[in-house]
Amino acid sequence: MNIHEYQGKDILKRYGVRVQEGIVADTAEEAVEAAKKLTEQTGTSWYVIKAQIHAGGRGKGGGVKLAKNLEQVQEIAGNIIGMQLVTKQTGAEGRKVHKVLVAQDVYYPGESETKEFYMSVLLDRATGKNVIIYTTEGGMDIEEVAEAHPEKIHKEYIDPRVGLQGFQARKIAFNLGVEGEAFKEMVKFVAALYKAYDDTDSAMFEINPVLKTSDNKILAVDAKVTLDENALYRHKDFAALRDTNEEDPLEVEASASNLNYVKLDGNVGCMVNGAGLAMATMDIIKLSGGEPANFLDVGGGANAQTVEAGFRIILKDPNVKAILINIFGGIVRCDRVANGVVEAYKNIGDIHVPIIVRLQGTNAEEGARIIDESGLKVYSAVLLKDAAQKVKEVLAEQNIA
Repeated sequence: MNIHEYQGKDILKRYGVRVQEGIVADTAEEAVEAAKKLTEQTGTSWYVIKAQIHAGGRGKGGGVKLAKNLEQVQEIAGNIIGMQLVTKQTGAEGRKVHKVLVAQDVYYPGESETKEFYMSVLLDRATGKNVIIYTTEGGMDIEEVAEAHPEKIHKEYIDPRVGLQGFQARKIAFNLGVEGEAFKEMVKFVAALYKAYDDTDSAMFEINPVLKTSDNKILAVDAKVTLDENALYRHKDFAALRDTNEEDPLEVEASASNLNYVKLDGNVGCMVNGAGLAMATMDIIKLSGGEPANFLDVGGGANAQTVEAGFRIILKDPNVKAILINIFGGIVRCDRVANGVVEAYKNIGDIHVPIIVRLQGTNAEEGARIIDESGLKVYSAVLLKDAAQKVKEVLAEQNIA
């Protein structure tokens, strides 16, 4: 589950990570009040206005601006809030900005120069260890740095059984080239960042940039945090951080029905029980000349309610020209699934796309008989190749394949 920058910074602060202070605002007027409060708290007189969306590259898209007075705060915040912000990570359609973070200016003058670094913490599945990835080339797209200067990307692997060791934090600070007070601050920063990542069961913490200020403080100017949804039961308060405005409406609706749904760009909707079977089904659709319109796993206990919910979600995608239901009857009997399909079809009514139902497992033949005798525009199949052939035929009838 992705969260906003301001939410990620709040988590970091709980663990003693120094961050660029800021206050979130929903309107231009609130942004001005936030700026005033920020001046009282930090003494800053310039403000950074940051669009809060779940995507990187906001600055290049015009979603991060510097305001030098309160009038500019109101003007800039008013322009950003409500805009459709387009970045490399949003796609051409962009994301609508609903709120901004009014942050303090941390690039103030001093005796030494400021320096930007990149740092992230995530799991390396190949080694089974957590890894801290870092580089002196902060403030840039890490992909570009990795491609142009791979030698500048450092990795420090942490055995989860013993956690981050002191010498590892010092090694990171040394490789980043910081000295004196900044070295001590960086060691503290690395240790606190890793603890925040580990304690919250997160999938990723990415800080870009990590800033060494002109007075040798080390702080997180940005925070991109991905929480592990599978661990939310251990962090009940994190569920409130979810912003459904940042998610596809169909995916939000699916999660409310406990369905695992991901929208794709194809023309054949698919409904399957089991992630592995879903991947195979998507391959079959491709081999049949179609393109999968979604990933939809209804789980092992598929019934009339879940099938109907899946139907309604798939049918809301105007690109869907056919639906393939592929169910393996292990936990659930195929005849019950077939009855669920027929019941859901009748409840929804007025379905204009052909539906192919492939049932395999317990009572598969009985399930196929129920489908065939329903009188509805539903085609049964027992073998996967038969389902694939039927998909090919219905697409050909519509001059799609």
